[in-house]
Order: sequence, then structure tokens, then C-alpha cells
Amino acid sequence: MGWIWMAGVLLADQGTKAAVIRWLPQGQRVPVLGGWLHWTLVHNPGGAFGLFPGWSGAYLLVAVLALGGAIWYLRQRPARVVQPWLGMIGGGVAGNLLDRLRWGAVVDFIDLGFWPVFNLADVALVCGVMGMVWVTWRTSSAGRGASDG
Repeated sequence: MGWIWMAGVLLADQGTKAAVIRWLPQGQRVPVLGGWLHWTLVHNPGGAFGLFPGWSGAYLLVAVLALGGAIWYLRQRPARVVQPWLGMIGGGVAGNLLDRLRWGAVVDFIDLGFWPVFNLADVALVCGVMGMVWVTWRTSSAGRGASDG
């Protein structure tokens, strides 16, 4: 199941980015839902929130290690509850890694106005990490409860 999530995130991410690159000029802000959601094409050479744009080599290394870790963990056949979250993390990392290799920067386009522009890979990464934290917390809470009784 994790592999399906990884492939789905990667395809959705790269497909939306290809569409945005094709139809939206760099930096142009197009309203989508009222005043709170826009499409704005931005190429981000930095990390989260555009931080440290000169560190492209470090970002590539971290992305390769994170993707390798997600793939390695999925190959260990983890519990089903973990697999979608790992797939989201792996797909998100792979999507942004492909951008860095292809464009030298991550392609971002989801613009909420009050937050830095981001993409579907970023959404998947955040959801995947939050899911892994939640599963870990639930598992450790259940284990403590069982040993306390």
C-alpha cells in the first residue's frame, strides 16, 4: 500500500507542476477560490520557506537520504498503518528531488497569501510526517497503558 501512495503522490505532484509550468507565467498570481487561494508559479532554490538558497547540494543529499530511508523502511514491510504515511513522505521527497535535479529549484504554486508558496509534494511531506508522529504516539501510548495496568 505504501508504494501506491508513493507513486500517487509523485504522479499528482509532477502532473500539477507540469501543468502550472506550461500555463502560468513565473510570478503571476491567479485567483482560484476567492481571495484566499491563488496559483503563483515560483521556483524555490532554497529549503522550506525559501531558506538558505545557496545550499542546493545539501538539499540534494538530504533528499536522497530521506528517499532512501523511506524506500528502505517500506521494503521492511512495516505495519499497514505506517505504509500510507511512509508513501506520502517518499512521494513528496521524490517530487521535490526531481524538481531540483531537473530545474535546479523546487516548483511551488499553491499560494494562500499569508504563507510561503508551496506544492503538493510539500503537503504530502507534512501529512506523512504528522501521520508518522501520530502513529508513533498512539503506539507508544497504547504500550504504556498496557504495561501500567
